[in-house]
Formats: sequence, C-alpha cells, structure tokens
Amino acid sequence: MFYSFLRGLIRILVFIINGRATYLHRDDLPDGPYILVGPHRTWFDPVYFALGASPRKFSFMAKEELFQNPILRWILVHANAFPVNRDHPGPSVIKTPVRILRQGDLSLIIFPSGSRHSSELKGGAAVIAKMAKVPLIPTVYQGPLTFKRLFSRQPITVAYGQPITIDRKLKLDEAGQAQVEAQMQAAFDQLDQEIDPTFHYVDVSAKHEKSAK
Repeated sequence: MFYSFLRGLIRILVFIINGRATYLHRDDLPDGPYILVGPHRTWFDPVYFALGASPRKFSFMAKEELFQNPILRWILVHANAFPVNRDHPGPSVIKTPVRILRQGDLSLIIFPSGSRHSSELKGGAAVIAKMAKVPLIPTVYQGPLTFKRLFSRQPITVAYGQPITIDRKLKLDEAGQAQVEAQMQAAFDQLDQEIDPTFHYVDVSAKHEKSAK
C-alpha cells in the first residue's frame, strides 16, 4: 500500500518538475519477476526505471547507513528496500534479493557498476538472476543528470531492452561473468544508440569534484 502511494506521489512530482517522460519498449517487459540492470547515471534514474515499469513493484539495495535514522528506515523498509554493507557485503547481498525474487511479488533494480562514478560492471546481478531463475532486463536512462537540471524540462527517455537469460549450465567464473557483462554492455550501447546516436555520458558529479580541487 505504501509503495503504491509513494509511487503515485513521486509520479505527480516528477511530472510537475519535468513533464512526461518517454518510455521505450515498456510493453515488452515480462509479466513475472525480473531484474532491471543499467548504467547508474544519476541518483534519480532508478525512480524513472521503476515508474516506467509500473504496475510492477520493485525492491532495491540501499547502503545500511541510511537505515540508522528511524524515520528513513521506516520509509525504506516500506518502499521494499533492504540494507547492504558496501564495505563488507556478506552472503545476504545475494541471498536477500534471491529470496525476494523467488517470492514473485517484486522485481529488483540493480546497477551492476554499483556506483555513478564507475563504468566497471560487476557480477552480482548475474549470480542473483541465475539463482532466482529470472531474466536480466537491460535498461538505460537519458536525460538531465542533476536535480537542478530536472527543472529545465530537458526531455527524459528510458529504454528497456530484450531479456538476458542466464543459462543454468553457465558457470559464473571469470569467463562466465565476462560473457554476461559483455551482453549487458552491448545491450546498454544498443539502447543508447536507439534513443540518441550522438549520446555520450559525462559523469557530472566527478567532473565537478575534479574542477573543485
């Protein structure tokens, strides 16, 4: 109930701030649970990922420090978030999302790079997808990268790609992980090209930090 209320509220707010976003291939999303994976370009791209895939509901990882505030913890828990220790992840970083996906009610949003300041893909999403027996759905966001730029009404487009199914026989060793990562990156590149062939992502936050030094 709270998730649906929050989603409706956020949908109204982002429409007032930026207008109506464009979503490509939304009708091709699977009916059952899946994992949305994409390059992490701004702190609000998961918001648009989830809004476009409505009415499906999502769970997501959040750093455990956010759960220390009781009010914020209540909001996060009721928004289907679960805590992750980024320095020492532990087995729960895999077991918790696998359990959530197997229950069937929620899908999951994961950024394989783990950070907006990294382009290196990591293997957690593939492991979770294989164990939960759900597909990876490559997804990309193009639009403003800062909250201030949202108010400029610069168009926002989110594109969903074809499912990537992890073969249950595939060993997710270094070679197996590299194979899945190559599939994801190729899908991201294809979706970016479809939205705007001239697109080139620039990490605005990192650029500002560098210029401030």
